[in-house]
Amino acid sequence: MKIRTVGVIGSGLMGSGIAQVSAQAGCPTTILEVSKELLDKGMQRIQGFLDSGVDKGKLRPEARDRTLSLLKGTTEMKDLSECDLVIEAITENLSAKRDLFSAASKVCSEKSIFASNTSSLSITEIMTASSRPERFLGLHFFNPVPLMKLVEVVRTIVTQDEVESAALEFVRATGKTPIRTSDRTGFIVNRLLVPYILDAIRALENGVGSIEEIDAGMRLGCGYPMGPFTLLDFVGLDTTYYIAGIMFDEFKEARFAAPPLLKRMVLAGTLGRKSGKGFYDYSQDPPVPQNHLTA
Repeated sequence: MKIRTVGVIGSGLMGSGIAQVSAQAGCPTTILEVSKELLDKGMQRIQGFLDSGVDKGKLRPEARDRTLSLLKGTTEMKDLSECDLVIEAITENLSAKRDLFSAASKVCSEKSIFASNTSSLSITEIMTASSRPERFLGLHFFNPVPLMKLVEVVRTIVTQDEVESAALEFVRATGKTPIRTSDRTGFIVNRLLVPYILDAIRALENGVGSIEEIDAGMRLGCGYPMGPFTLLDFVGLDTTYYIAGIMFDEFKEARFAAPPLLKRMVLAGTLGRKSGKGFYDYSQDPPVPQNHLTA
């Protein structure tokens, strides 16, 4: 079993990144979107990333051109019918993902492996909507996909060994390092990361330190590339709040419960970089910490 052709469903930040690294690995890759407008936006994102790599001398022009030649866009599910691997990278919504794989099961070849890029939802719950539970697993890439080196490979209790092996080989072909994990909410990275960043918010609420002091403490004292509040703003406070909710529902442990400040900020629309303000105000350069949040 070898993955040679790939379908990616969704052309947002994650989907376009997955499609790009798949094509760079030499796999003909088809991107499925619900509209031509969204598809064009995703393809332009890939083109821009590759052009930037050429401009910076990190990518040869012929490598860019070869990658683009292996990419194809579509708005028709049937165009994924013969793909060896179909990866879903749509909105983090269980019903939407289940509906998608139910539809894909009706048109894709029986040999196709299905994978979800979910970061928090149960692979098993998604899998049961498909017609091939034994050929289903999670492939959790990290943002930004072309730069981040890790992929969590998530098997369920019914995933075939050869399916997992083919997925591991594909991940390595994209230049990523795969780590194997089981289908438990949050997998490895978010199981450890989410409590850490939620605890940073609680520390701020309790007056342990300011935003910039807590960030500096974790950068300079623990060697982290960025502090928890910078990371929260990058990931998106709404995304973190949503993932924390899923994990709390699963485990019922206080460490996964969203702090009151996080809830208030999400309700107020201060979501981080995407909204211009989060724990930092990005209307200025360098960004200014929002120290009034706990006043």
